[in-house]
Amino acid sequence: MKMNGNEIRQGNIIKHQDTLWIAVKCNAVKPGKGGAFNQVELKNLLDGRKLNERFRAAETVERVRLDQKTHTFLYEDGNFLVFMNGETYEQVNLEKDFVGERAKFLNDGMAVEVEFYEERPISIALPEQVILEVQDTEPVVKGQTAANSFKPATLENGVRTNVPPFVGVGERLVILTEDGSYVKRAD
Repeated sequence: MKMNGNEIRQGNIIKHQDTLWIAVKCNAVKPGKGGAFNQVELKNLLDGRKLNERFRAAETVERVRLDQKTHTFLYEDGNFLVFMNGETYEQVNLEKDFVGERAKFLNDGMAVEVEFYEERPISIALPEQVILEVQDTEPVVKGQTAANSFKPATLENGVRTNVPPFVGVGERLVILTEDGSYVKRAD
């Protein structure tokens, strides 16, 4: 789908310089002299490079739509993570580096969203929160109720995070997959 350069908005995925980019920041500029333009900060979806580009209203760019498919995490195979499409039962192998640090939060049977462009995986979205058990932390201290005090804890997946002082070993917690931070006790 073609669109004018001044119509690019944050979050749009475009094809530019024969590769895929996501618009990270957009700023409409109307200088005193010359025509208006859209100053766009782009991030390459394939290799992570960043680029600042000016797009005038007369320029056209191709907006790309990605196919989102729900996959189930099956297992880890060396340097690869294996996912299965629940509808077609087709398996996809993704490198651990592709998933990044968030790979620690994958559990067997976890549903994730994989985005594809022309049958090539571009990105993966894990659930926003996961429930994990505390494997190791300092003992609970009675009376330690100071606001904003936290202690370190190691979770069952090996991730270290800070938890409130009342949390003990064996408790199940809701953790954000984005940064590994504590949200609340699991119900």
